[in-house]
Amino acid sequence: MKPCESIEEVRVNIDRLDRQIVALLCERHLYVNEAAAFKKDADAVKAPQRVLQLIEKVRTTAAEHGGDPNAIEQIYRGMVSTFIEHELRLHRDMTKEKGA
Repeated sequence: MKPCESIEEVRVNIDRLDRQIVALLCERHLYVNEAAAFKKDADAVKAPQRVLQLIEKVRTTAAEHGGDPNAIEQIYRGMVSTFIEHELRLHRDMTKEKGA
């Protein structure tokens, strides 16, 4: 990252990063869709131990990059919660289809 010389330059860079972040979130979403097919029940979808491992990893990664681990944890907890809810819906739908 190079220092910016104006608020406009800051905004251009934030917009550039947002495009990259959204693209990566969409890719992550596709993997979440695939994961639902491998899980046997809602408990496997929720996977609290996996969530804790992920949170530890992102906190460490944030610190390594000079970020605020608390802020990154909060962002990730929201994202993971949203993806878990989505995956639970997918899993329920798949279970219904198999039972039908």
